Amino acid sequence: MPEYLLLEMIERMSVAATLAFVLSQTSVFRRLINRRTTKSDAVLLTVFFGLVGIMGTYAGIPVNDAIANSRVVGVMAAGLIGGRLMGVSAGIIAGGHRYLLGGFTAFSCALANICEGLLAGMVHRMYPGRPTPWWLALAAGMLGEIMQMAIILLTARPYNMAWDLVREIALPMIVANSLGLAVFMLIIKTAMVAQEKIGAEQSHKALDIANKTLPYLRRGLNAQSSQETAHIILAAAGYDAVAITDTESVLAFAGAESSHHTPAKTNLTTATRQVLATGQMQIARDKAGIGCAYAGCRLASAIIVPLKCADRVIGTLKLYYTRGDGIGQSDIVFAAGLAHLFSTQLELTEIDRQAKMAARAKMKALHAQINPHFLFNTLNTITSLVRTKPDLARELLIKLSAIFRYTLHKTGQNITIDEELAQVRAYLSIEQARHGEKLVITEDIDPSLGHYRIPSLTIQPLVENAIKHGLQPKPEGGSIILKAADCGQAIEISIADNGVGMDLDAHNPLDYPSGESIGLINVHERLYGQYGSNYGLTLASQPGYGTTITLRLPKCLNDEVEDCA
Repeated sequence: MPEYLLLEMIERMSVAATLAFVLSQTSVFRRLINRRTTKSDAVLLTVFFGLVGIMGTYAGIPVNDAIANSRVVGVMAAGLIGGRLMGVSAGIIAGGHRYLLGGFTAFSCALANICEGLLAGMVHRMYPGRPTPWWLALAAGMLGEIMQMAIILLTARPYNMAWDLVREIALPMIVANSLGLAVFMLIIKTAMVAQEKIGAEQSHKALDIANKTLPYLRRGLNAQSSQETAHIILAAAGYDAVAITDTESVLAFAGAESSHHTPAKTNLTTATRQVLATGQMQIARDKAGIGCAYAGCRLASAIIVPLKCADRVIGTLKLYYTRGDGIGQSDIVFAAGLAHLFSTQLELTEIDRQAKMAARAKMKALHAQINPHFLFNTLNTITSLVRTKPDLARELLIKLSAIFRYTLHKTGQNITIDEELAQVRAYLSIEQARHGEKLVITEDIDPSLGHYRIPSLTIQPLVENAIKHGLQPKPEGGSIILKAADCGQAIEISIADNGVGMDLDAHNPLDYPSGESIGLINVHERLYGQYGSNYGLTLASQPGYGTTITLRLPKCLNDEVEDCA
């Protein structure tokens, strides 16, 4: 084996490293990290890896009517990153190109590339949802090249030429290409870890800011709350200036160039109006995009994101840099996340405003249902799952959004038991993600009761009470049994837990309310007020053995009490 062949192939590994770096900077790669690749993305990646393989052919070294090449790097990288289909498809592209070049090893090399893509796809299955470790990529590359040499010996003719070729190129290609594949995957993994770290840091920063701004945004979107919020973002996020608007004017501005960007002097820019009209994020990469009429303004780039309440755009959040084209991917992730949290907070504020217009009992029930601690505990749970279980994190986000929308639109209404239970199950899914095996849920629901109506937000506060006061004090957790039974002219729904229990003789929350029993009292008062003294809640409990809350209500098919059974 000539030493020059090994050295030259190792020198050409820089091509693989460069291509890996290029791939890691693309938007397709970012979608691949977040598991949001589309069919077109998969096709683009397959073609990309096939072209990497073709480049490996052209960068190869002619040897005895054949080519010592690095084609395997692109083919096996496709399989290690995208699975068997992508690996085989990239192998067909790169191998098919090699076949068209001719030579006595043309068929052997083409077949070997397809087999190597399949091998890499099988290795990919060992690490679903995660990048293949470099050491496994190294081992897979060595095995793939050994397999290629075996295929050449088995299929290339004349045999003596195949043997001479393998004897000369085997060790250089096995060593150089396996190293090249390991370097390729190491760069990809490093980029993925960096992207995930940025996302986690930005999520943590957004949650911290949202927590600090909660007391102000609970007052609604006005000049005072916006100004306090803008100063908090400016201090925590590292931007040069921050502005907040409603649909008609600038409410607050903090940071660089605030002397001529005061709300009284500033009109809404074209970009801001476009965000208000479309509800889509806009990025201004230069002064023209910002649209400031002041000649000496130093603000040079900005990102503008909509603030929404119940799918209605009610304002914008604007983050500025004094350097041109300063908006990067991390800023986009941060701004979108922060705007989503602010929108949730503002939607909760709207819920509070509507609740104050309703009866006092309904208002308290709403506050018991949605509170900042539940929101942030849930968001922290979702943040911790983003990297390890992205599908579960997405599912919890959808359910969290469903809970908030449900609360906004259904509060104060009578809905079917099926609708109420759907909301309870969404809530329990989030709690089970938080508590894991410490929370076990069992249901025994009579399906024939689903069409009867019940006041909204009736069962969930009772389930929440059971988890918070019954099970959480137990280190080992426990279980909840949710039942709904037909009792003739009435329906009985019970929530039983095996938690710490309580001494009802010493203190019955229904007889002597306290701050911890507001959820129970609100549900009991609403049922009593709507249906009469024969309906409401009853408690059964024993210290150390758990608590059972029984909810009794009439069979109603509409909102008129007179029509109830």
